[in-house]
Amino acid sequence: MAQDYYEALGVKRSAVVEDIRKAYRRLARKHHPDLNPGDKSAEERFKKVQEAYDVLNDAKKRQMYDQFGFYSENASQQAGRPSSPGMDFGGFDFTDVFSGAGRRETPESGFSSNFKDLFSQFFGGSRADAAAERGADLDYALSVDFWRSIRGAQVRINVNRQDTCGGCRGSGGGGGHQTVCPQCNGAGSVTQATGALRFNLGCPRCGGTGRLRNACPTCHGDGVMPRPETVEARIPAGVQSGDRLRVPGKGNAGARSGPAGDLYITVRIDPHPVFRREGDDVHIELPVTIWEAALGAKIEVPTIDGRALLKIPQGTQSGQKLRLREKGVFNARKDKRGDQIVEVVLQAPRAQDERTREILRELGRLHTEDPRAALWSQTEP
Repeated sequence: MAQDYYEALGVKRSAVVEDIRKAYRRLARKHHPDLNPGDKSAEERFKKVQEAYDVLNDAKKRQMYDQFGFYSENASQQAGRPSSPGMDFGGFDFTDVFSGAGRRETPESGFSSNFKDLFSQFFGGSRADAAAERGADLDYALSVDFWRSIRGAQVRINVNRQDTCGGCRGSGGGGGHQTVCPQCNGAGSVTQATGALRFNLGCPRCGGTGRLRNACPTCHGDGVMPRPETVEARIPAGVQSGDRLRVPGKGNAGARSGPAGDLYITVRIDPHPVFRREGDDVHIELPVTIWEAALGAKIEVPTIDGRALLKIPQGTQSGQKLRLREKGVFNARKDKRGDQIVEVVLQAPRAQDERTREILRELGRLHTEDPRAALWSQTEP
């Protein structure tokens, strides 16, 4: 079993180069044969310290040691066994790695427990994964009217997606005569070089079989065909503009019988002539007469639930905002409703007859204050 180089130097696995060098100098002085004449154990400890330092002080050697749990210059320095077929990694025998024998497995090292983990760590998938491919996701922009966004709805949309070919059931093959794969020459694997390491991988063209079937005449070997489809989707109550809804498995079908992608629906809410939504609150502008605002009143206002009674306080001004509690949109995530915000817009009467004009002139004589006085005091130098 290979020694633990970090333990030999008494440093952590996160130690920087300077810490490693300091530890080596301290231990080398302590166990140097010249300082311990005749002490065989000190000599052995010095050799282990020297070996650990040679590996951990070299960035490339340390990287390999951290990755695989050991470092070796060539296969002959391993367990004395020749490399197994398909295990030749630039002169390193990884037989023990793949069989699970004679390796250290610690949380710190993150060492892979089997060949599939190691393969995935380098190339992101196994040989089987190289054949099948997940289909692409699709995006769809959907306009929803105001009331559907408030109450929710079931909608049907038409999408153009890649579906599994019915002729070959997604395999891409047309059956009949098979030919030798030209990429791997029938071996079913190809060699991938990564620096000094060489890996035998499943051939991506034939999926590791070494043979190619005739292409499907329907899909020409793609395994998928374009097809329009009507998809049903649920628009949840309270959805907001810009929300994305996911419909699983309704994206493009995967190549070579791979899983389908998903369909993402981006919601755009159409404006309403009266109600305006801001988050979970609903806003409206409410026309109010001068006498209702001056004297106060109780008037009916529209809400998304129907009519509601609103109290107009005495002396209400134009632009003032009043609130109707819990008359907004229900938010399922918060389990509560928003409010309705009512903005008062004063409506002046039309003086179409002499009686009305006389009453308005009388009001002017009773209220002589200048409502614009504050403006002049703040704007004039």
